[in-house]
Amino acid sequence: MTEAYLIGAGQSDFGSFPDESYRSLFATAYGAAHDSVPNGIEAAEIDEAYVGTLGVGGRQLGLPGPAVTEHVGLDGVPCTRVENACAASGYAVRQAVTAIKAGMADVVLAGGVEVMTDVSGDAVRFWLGVSGETEWERLSGTTFAGVYAQMASAHMDEHGTTAEHLSHVAVKNHANGAKNPHAQLGFECSLEDAMSAPTVADPLTLYHCCPTTDGAACVLLASEDVVEEFTDDRIRVAGVGAASDAVGLFQRDTYTSVPASREAAQRAYAMAGVAPEDLDFAEVHDCFAIAELMAYEDLGLCEPGEAGEFVASGATAIDGELPVNTSGGLKSKGHPIGATGAGQVVEAFKQLSGAAGGRQLDDPRIGLTHNVGGSGGAAVVHVFEREEGGSSGGPSDRGARGSENGGGAA
Repeated sequence: MTEAYLIGAGQSDFGSFPDESYRSLFATAYGAAHDSVPNGIEAAEIDEAYVGTLGVGGRQLGLPGPAVTEHVGLDGVPCTRVENACAASGYAVRQAVTAIKAGMADVVLAGGVEVMTDVSGDAVRFWLGVSGETEWERLSGTTFAGVYAQMASAHMDEHGTTAEHLSHVAVKNHANGAKNPHAQLGFECSLEDAMSAPTVADPLTLYHCCPTTDGAACVLLASEDVVEEFTDDRIRVAGVGAASDAVGLFQRDTYTSVPASREAAQRAYAMAGVAPEDLDFAEVHDCFAIAELMAYEDLGLCEPGEAGEFVASGATAIDGELPVNTSGGLKSKGHPIGATGAGQVVEAFKQLSGAAGGRQLDDPRIGLTHNVGGSGGAAVVHVFEREEGGSSGGPSDRGARGSENGGGAA
C-alpha cells in the first residue's frame, strides 16, 4: 500500500463573518493551502476531493462539496461530502488518505467548511443538537453543553477533578490562541476569569465552552509516487485510526471516557508504530474543557483519572513536555464544525514544516490530531511524522505546476 504525505494546508480566519459565505470561506482556505505547497500545484493535478460539513442553518444541504470545489476551479474533480458531525473533516482527511492508499488517486484535497453565526442562538442549538441522540437527548431538551456537563460531573465524582483543573485548560488554550492570527478568541484569560465566568451548564462556565464559529480549512495530500514533485520536506501520514460508538451518552457504559477515541488512538498508534510517549505535540478535540481532559486519558497521554493534575502541572503547555492544542484548540481558535478536523491538520502541518510563527515548537517530528463527532459517536485520530533527509524531486510528468488556479488566497 502506498504512503500518503501532507504537501500543503491552510485555513481561513475563524470567527464571525457576516459578509462571507461558505463558498468564499472555502476559497480562502483552499488558496492558503494551494500557496503553502513548496513547489506549487495546479488544480488539474488534484484527482479527488472530500469536504466535511454539517450544513448548520440549512444552507446547501445537498451537494455542498461540489458547490465549493467548483467555486475554486476544481472543475470535473469528483467531490464527496462527508458528514460526521464535528468529526466531518477529520473523516474527510481519513477518506483522502484511504483513496491514496487504495491507489485510486495520487493527489487529494480534504477540507471542511461551516457558517454558524448567521442564524439565531436557538437555531444554532437546534442544528448542533441533531448530532446528538435525537429521541432521548435533543427532543427532551438536552444540549451539548448539558451532555458534557454530565461528563464533567461524573469525572469530578470519580476522579476528584476540580473546576480549577477545567479552568487550566481554558487558560492554556487562550494563551496559545493569542499567538494564532487565525483564532476567533485570540486573547489570554486568567484562572480567575475562567472560574468566575457565568455558568453555562454546571459545572461548566463560559470559559470552559468553545464558541460557535464560521470558517474553513483545507489539506492537500499526495502519494509517495508523486510527493517529490510538490515538496522536498516529507510529512508522512504515519497512522490513521477511526471508531464509532453509540450516539447517545446514556447508551454508553462510561461517562468519564470516550471509548471511540480510545479505539481510534490505538489503531492509529499501531499503524504508525509509535506510542503516546513518542509524540512531540497533539491537537485534541476540546469543544468543552472536560473533553480535553478526557482526551488526555483516552489517547494515553496520562493515566485514567490523572488528567486534571496533568494539565495543572504545565505538562501540556506550549513549553511543557507534551504541548497540546498549540493552535488554541476549539476553545480559543474556534469550532466551525465541518472545518474543525481539517483545521487541526493545518496546525500539524505548520508545526512539522516550521511555519507556526510565534507558537512554533522546537523541531517537532511526530504530531497527533484527534477529532470527535458529537459527544463521542465518532472519533478519528491521525499521526503525522516528519521524515528526515527528504530528497528533491525531478521534473513533473503530470504537467507544469506553480501557475495561478481558481482558488482565492488569504
